[in-house]
Amino acid sequence: MADRTPRLSHLLETSIYVADLDRAQAFYQRVLGLELFLRDDRMSALGLPGDAVLLLFRAGGSTEPTPTGDGDIPAHDGGGRVHLCLAIPRNEFEAWEDHLAAQNVPVESRITWPAGGTSLYVRDPDGSLLELATPGLWPSW
Repeated sequence: MADRTPRLSHLLETSIYVADLDRAQAFYQRVLGLELFLRDDRMSALGLPGDAVLLLFRAGGSTEPTPTGDGDIPAHDGGGRVHLCLAIPRNEFEAWEDHLAAQNVPVESRITWPAGGTSLYVRDPDGSLLELATPGLWPSW
C-alpha cells in the first residue's frame, strides 16, 4: 500500500528579507495597501488577500531562534533579490498601472502570456521583483 501525501490547504505565509524594515513596511502598505498585523524589531506581518501573510524580516534579524513562550521559532535568514507574484483581477490592470504611476513606482516590464494573462513587474525598495498578474498566467490562475 502506497503512502498518500497529506493534503495542503494553501500558502499561508511567504517572506522577504529586507535591509530597512521601516522603509519596506511603508512601501508595502503605501503601494499595495497591505494591513499591518504584527510588528516587532525583527519583522512585520502584513495581510494579503485570501488569508495569506507577507512577512518582512529585517535581514540578519532572525539568525538565532526566537522564543515564543511555548517553543522557539527556528533560526532563518535570506538575502538577495527575490520574486513575489500577486494576483490581480483582469479588470483592475489599468487601475494598477495608474496607481503605480501615482506612487512613483516605475513599471520595469509588461508581459502578455500565451494563455492571455498580463503581468506588470516593479521593484520594491530592496530590489526584489514584484509581479502583479491577471488570470491566464498559470492553469491555476
